[in-house]
Amino acid sequence: MKVILVDDEILALDFLEFQINKIHRVEVIAKYNNLEVIKKSALIKEADVIFLDIEMPEMNGIELAEKILEINTNISIVFVTAYNTYAVEAFELNALDYVLKPVELDRLRKTLERMEEKIQNQKQQPKEENIQLRINVSRELSFEFSNGKLEFIQWRTTKTQELFLYLLHHGEKTVRKSELVELLWSDFNQDRAYSQLYTAIYHLRKSLKKYSDHFIIKNVGEGYNLSTKNVLIDLLEWESKITLAPPVTIETIDDYENNMQLYQGAYLQEYDYLWTETERYRLEQLFLKVAYKIANYYDEKNQLEKAETWYVKICQVRPEDENARFSLMKLYDTLGLSILVDRQYIELDKALSELNLQINTEIKTWFRHWKNHRNSHPSPL
Repeated sequence: MKVILVDDEILALDFLEFQINKIHRVEVIAKYNNLEVIKKSALIKEADVIFLDIEMPEMNGIELAEKILEINTNISIVFVTAYNTYAVEAFELNALDYVLKPVELDRLRKTLERMEEKIQNQKQQPKEENIQLRINVSRELSFEFSNGKLEFIQWRTTKTQELFLYLLHHGEKTVRKSELVELLWSDFNQDRAYSQLYTAIYHLRKSLKKYSDHFIIKNVGEGYNLSTKNVLIDLLEWESKITLAPPVTIETIDDYENNMQLYQGAYLQEYDYLWTETERYRLEQLFLKVAYKIANYYDEKNQLEKAETWYVKICQVRPEDENARFSLMKLYDTLGLSILVDRQYIELDKALSELNLQINTEIKTWFRHWKNHRNSHPSPL
């Protein structure tokens, strides 16, 4: 097992090397007081483990760690810290591998045994190549491979998940670090906020390690970007198919219905992220537009049950939609389903009342005439 040591304190660095040299099957291939990541990238790619001082004058250890992981996603990082007990508890809560200064041999041996086990497990895992990954963002986030396997990532923190989704949301555009800090840690002071960002990026790299064939996180100047390879995003695929679709006809209606199945819910609707609202609304409007095309097509063809299905879908997305509710009222009247006509009117009134709105005059007039007619021509018992 090849290791690199990084610590700005020369005595601490020499002592760590002295302790590691007591352990068999471990080779110290380099040690640095100040690691220049770009210049030493070839060596970093060769290493299995890097011991990294958490507190250094030039750069926070976690910030340096995420730069290292950008070069070698498989490397294991062990933080070396002289922090007190409370700080160590914080390390454990954040699931960071660490050893405490002065480094004790027993703790060092256990840490390296754990690293070696992790490396062996990585080597034994079969590598599946050219498998497409679908990212589902309709309703909630999940990963789905082309072989049908569905996966949910266990994110270390909710902030790490939001960070991933925000970078994904911006495609391959670079997002400034200051923007990420303002979005996720605006209530922290600047130093702590940036430390939280670097920690979250570190965890994000670790969480996506399994999907290294599909994601690359790049540290670009003052920002980050997330590039993807062999990845499909369900709502982007849906939008593309719907946008390029020909007019609704008897030949294309089945394709429309199949494509609309990709829309399983609003964009990330299970998460309360303010930054999703504009995109969520845009995609929802597109869904409603296409749903109306399908419903109106079936209505015109007098296929009332199929038209009902799509008008109901519209009302599920937009309960206050007067056109869909009115269409259902008239449809149920045609079918002689008086109870359902009443129900649609009541549900529309309730939905609009919650928005401090009233049913428009045309619908009120129609419903009043319908009700008068029904009362004057009661159905026979």
